[in-house]
Amino acid sequence: MMEHPFFPTRFSGSLVLMEREPTIPHAVWFEAPEVNDGLLYTFPTGTLTGFSYLTSDLLLDGDELVVFMLTLQEGENGPVFRFSFGLLNQCQARMRLPLEAVHQNRWMYPREGAWLKPLCWGDRVDLARVDRMGFHVYRKTSRPARFCLSPITAVTEEPPRLEQPILPKGALLDELGQNTLREWPTKSRSADEVTARLLAQLEVAPHQHLPDGYSHWGGWEAIRWEATGYFRVHHDGQRWWLVDPDGHPFWSAGIDCVRVDTEANISGLQNALSWMPDPQGEYAPIYSTHNGALQINYLAANFIRAFGPSSWKEAWAKIALAELHRIGFNTVGNWSDWPIASQGQTPYVRPLAPLYETLPCVFRDFPDVFHPDFEAVAERYAAQLHETRDDPAFIGYFMMNEPTWGFASQSPAEGMLFNTPSCHARRALADFLRQRYGSDAALASAWKLPVSFTALAEGSWEMPLTPEAREDLSSFSSLMVDRFFGGLSAACRRVDPNHLNLGIRYYTVPPAWAVKGMRHFDVFSMNCYKERLPAQEMEAISRALNLPILIGEWHFGALDAGLPASGIGHVPNQAARGQAYRVYLEDAAAKPWCVGVHYFILYDQSALGRFDGENYNIGFLDVCNRPYEPLCQAARTSHERLYPVAMGEIPPYDEPPEYLPLLFL
Repeated sequence: MMEHPFFPTRFSGSLVLMEREPTIPHAVWFEAPEVNDGLLYTFPTGTLTGFSYLTSDLLLDGDELVVFMLTLQEGENGPVFRFSFGLLNQCQARMRLPLEAVHQNRWMYPREGAWLKPLCWGDRVDLARVDRMGFHVYRKTSRPARFCLSPITAVTEEPPRLEQPILPKGALLDELGQNTLREWPTKSRSADEVTARLLAQLEVAPHQHLPDGYSHWGGWEAIRWEATGYFRVHHDGQRWWLVDPDGHPFWSAGIDCVRVDTEANISGLQNALSWMPDPQGEYAPIYSTHNGALQINYLAANFIRAFGPSSWKEAWAKIALAELHRIGFNTVGNWSDWPIASQGQTPYVRPLAPLYETLPCVFRDFPDVFHPDFEAVAERYAAQLHETRDDPAFIGYFMMNEPTWGFASQSPAEGMLFNTPSCHARRALADFLRQRYGSDAALASAWKLPVSFTALAEGSWEMPLTPEAREDLSSFSSLMVDRFFGGLSAACRRVDPNHLNLGIRYYTVPPAWAVKGMRHFDVFSMNCYKERLPAQEMEAISRALNLPILIGEWHFGALDAGLPASGIGHVPNQAARGQAYRVYLEDAAAKPWCVGVHYFILYDQSALGRFDGENYNIGFLDVCNRPYEPLCQAARTSHERLYPVAMGEIPPYDEPPEYLPLLFL
C-alpha cells in the first residue's frame, strides 16, 4: 500500500500546538479556542490522484461535541469540497474518507465507532486539480476544543477499521445507558430508582388526558364541519385546517419517534459499555442491527428490568401514550410504533418505505424515473397503504424524508450528468433538449459549450458547466421531480383514496425547480429547524401550490442533562427549552397556512450516538424515562392555548429564550 502523509503548511486562526503527551500513537495535541481554527496544507497539484482514501486517527478531549470540517480545493479561488464529521469524547476515532466522495454522488458515509456522521457538502472537485487541503473546527461550545490528531495520510488501499479504540477515561455509558463523563441534577442513581419511576408511571397512566375542549381525536370540540370518517384538509375562508373524522377542526401537535427509541450504535465500541447482557437471555430484545451495525437499547433494558421480558413492551406502550396525553400531544408523528396508536385510536402518521430504491439511481438517492419499470415499482410502493386504508385514526403518509439529493449544491440532472454515464433519464434529457433546441449547433450556442445531444445522452462527462447549461438542467430536474412525485402519488391514491398524502419532508425551503412536483401532495411538508417558521417563504409556497403546510421535524436542546450535544436548536437549559417550544408552536399555530408541527423526538438520543452518531438532548424524556418537566409543563400550557391561538382569539406566546450557537452533527 502506498502512503503519502501530509504536514500542515501553517496554522489558521488561533490554533495552538499543545505540549502534552499524545493519547494515541503518532499524534499531537491541538487546542482550538475559536470556530475555524485549524490547519492548512498545500501540495503539488494532482498529488491526490492515484490514492483512494484519506485517513487519520483522532481523539477529542472534554465532554461536549466538536464538529470538524476537512476541505479540498482546486487552487486559491476554485471549487471547494467540504467534508464534516464529529467525534465522541474520550474515545479514539479513525477517519476513513473515500476520495470518491469528491464526486458528490453520496451525502452521508457510515458512522464508524467514535467517528460520527461523515457528510459531504460544497462543490464537486477534480483531484487532478486539487492543490490544497484544510482541517478546522466547524462547530463547538464556548470552551476551547482540544483534540489529538495523527498526520492526515493519503493511501491507495482501504485503511483497516478501528475495532478496539483507546478509552482514556474508561467506559462511556453506565448500566442504565447514561453518560459516564458528566454529572447533572436529574441523573438516575440506580436501577431501583428507575424501576420505581416506571411502576409509578404505569399506575397513573389511565388518568392522563388531553386538554379540556379537545374532541375525541384531539380536534376543537366547539366547532363542527362535515364529517367524512377520515382526516381531510379544509380552508374556512380565513385559514387552513385539518379536519378530524368527526368534522372538528384539527391542528396537529405531534411528536416523532414514539417508540422504544434510544438505540446506540456499538459496532467497534463494545469496550465503551459498562454492562452488556447476554444477547441470548431475557435482555435479547435490546439488541438489533442497522445496516449491519450492532445496536443496544438501554431504554428497553430499563423496561425489561422493571416489568420482565413478557410484559415490558405492553407497559411501555401504556406509559408512552399516557405521557403524550399528559403533555397534550394529539398526534403520533413519523417513525413511531404506529400500530399502538392505531389500536388506541390516537391520530398518527406513518412513513412509507422507499421501495422505489429497487430502481437504479441516477444521482444520490434519486431513482431513474424514466426507467420502464418505474410504474410497476410505484404500484409496489403504494401497496404498503393497504393495511391502513380503512383506519380513521390514520391522518396520512409521508412518501419519503429529506431525500439526500436535496442537500446537494447541484440539481439532480446536473449530478446525473457527472455521475451516471448511461441511464434512461440521460436519454430523456437529450430528447428534452432536442425538442428545445433542434440541433447540436443551437444547443452548443445556447450553452456556450462544445456539446452535442449524443454526449448528453450517454458517456462520461467532465466538462465544467455554464450558467446557461445549469438553467436547462434545472428545468429538466423539475420535470424529473414532477414525474417522480406524480407517479408515486397517483399510485398511492389508487390504493388509498381515504388518507392524506403529506409529501416528502424536504429538509428546508425547496428550490424553485423542486416545488412544481410537490403539487401532487395534499399537504406540503418540510422539516424546519429554525427559531420560528420562515413566514414569507412558506406562505409563498402555500400560495403557489394552494396547499397547507405541515412541519415534520423541529427541536431545541441544551447541555444541562448529560448529553454531549444540544441538537440543531440550542438553548441554555431545560426551562429555556420550554420557552423555545412555546414560541415555535404558538407562532406556527397563528399562521393561517400551517396545520401542524411535529417535534423531533420523544426520547433523548443515546450519549454514545444513534446509528449515524447523533447524540442530542432533544427528547421530552431521557433514557431512564424521566420526563423533562420544565419542557413538559411548557408544552402542556401551549397545547391548552393551541386552538384559541389558531383561531386568532389570543396572541401567540412571545417570550423567547436566549438562542445559542448551533451544536449538532
